[in-house]
Amino acid sequence: MAKTAIILGATGLTGSILLQRLLDDDSISTIKLFSRSSSKFKSPKIEEYLIDIFQLENETERFTGDVVLCCIGTTKSKTPDKETYKKIDYGIPITAAKLAKQNSISKFIVISALAANPESSVFYNKVKGEMERDVLQQNISETYILQPSLIGGDRSENRTGESIAQFFAKVFGFLIPKKYKMIEPETIAKAMQNLISKTYSEQRITSEKIKEIAAT
Repeated sequence: MAKTAIILGATGLTGSILLQRLLDDDSISTIKLFSRSSSKFKSPKIEEYLIDIFQLENETERFTGDVVLCCIGTTKSKTPDKETYKKIDYGIPITAAKLAKQNSISKFIVISALAANPESSVFYNKVKGEMERDVLQQNISETYILQPSLIGGDRSENRTGESIAQFFAKVFGFLIPKKYKMIEPETIAKAMQNLISKTYSEQRITSEKIKEIAAT
């Protein structure tokens, strides 16, 4: 039976790639998008809801489906205010997980980060770690937390630090352990797509495992 997928973050790099893949996936009949701006994609499959994403909890009746794919995320340079950063990287995924639990959505897939740790002294790693912890506390039947290392790809906004890191990751990639190697957004999107119809033995999935899932 064809599935209904909910995507959060479809206007971002990985989210837009995932959306395109699901549009071409015959096992997905409906794609619900919740965001503050349009994805610009047009398809009979898409149901797009332009909302205040910080008030996602008001979307209970429309937040129904078979799987939630959360690609929400920001950066220090894009969102320097820590309170706003936490509302995005923690608040939105947690609200989505609570809605998924409430509406009996049995699968929740979210992008986090390799360095996520709720006990970290680094604010950004701590926020990701708290998000992971509290998503798992919702006890959704299948929860998968993708923990990619540095994500490659071209973005519309200027992210100088990441560009430099990507350059060194490419040049000195042979010296980097598999777990920390750069990963492309296409690979993350493909892994998320594959996880819709598959089960996996681990809830936290690092870059090397993401690549394995994408290749299946």
